[in-house]
Amino acid sequence: TSFSTPKKKKRDDGIREHVTGCARSEGYYKIDKKDKLKYLNNSRAFAEEPPADTQVRRNPGVPGRRSEQRRLLSSFTGSCDSDLLKFNQLKFRKKKLKFCKSHIHDWGLFAMEPIAADEMVIEYVGQNIRQVIADMREKRYEDEGIGSSYMFRVDHDTIIDATKCGNFARFINHSCNPNCYAKVITVESQKKIVIYSKQHINVNEEITYDYKFPIEDVKIPCLCGSENCRGTLN
Repeated sequence: TSFSTPKKKKRDDGIREHVTGCARSEGYYKIDKKDKLKYLNNSRAFAEEPPADTQVRRNPGVPGRRSEQRRLLSSFTGSCDSDLLKFNQLKFRKKKLKFCKSHIHDWGLFAMEPIAADEMVIEYVGQNIRQVIADMREKRYEDEGIGSSYMFRVDHDTIIDATKCGNFARFINHSCNPNCYAKVITVESQKKIVIYSKQHINVNEEITYDYKFPIEDVKIPCLCGSENCRGTLN
């Protein structure tokens, strides 16, 4: 008994017609360039171009991408948490900042672009550790001769240590009349510390916030030089 391979017929549009009703049962076959070109031309005729207002730029390098992202995020303002939206914006386009010598104390963080009021400036990044670990590290830093430790309390038993693993936020100096403030927000069930602007910040203006240290007997002098300076950080 001999089996004959079903003959593949061609339709007017260039697409082969499978006589068995199933393309898989007839194996693979090569499509002629002439037939392929005819099929592609027919496909283009039925393709509809999306309206201009629905086209989204997909190249992250073009400027329109940022404006498109801001437009989409602002459209969700009514139904989503504003802090989360701002945090997403901060991750999408970080503020232009630099650290250099400060008249307040050692190094400081400065704005390289105008920053409007009530904007996220930078996240305070570091290692999340418990209070007992923070006490051990503080002693170890003193033994190693590290003059300053950069630990920021999140809650009762969680501290962010940016002494050896952090970003530019650790260079922000204290001021009794600051232009920013720190706020704890929750993102994906994880607490984060973010620095917000209290007012408009000009280019080359130093970023500052109130450390709000607890009151202690041993005082730390404040060198912010503001008009209403309290004299001490604690």
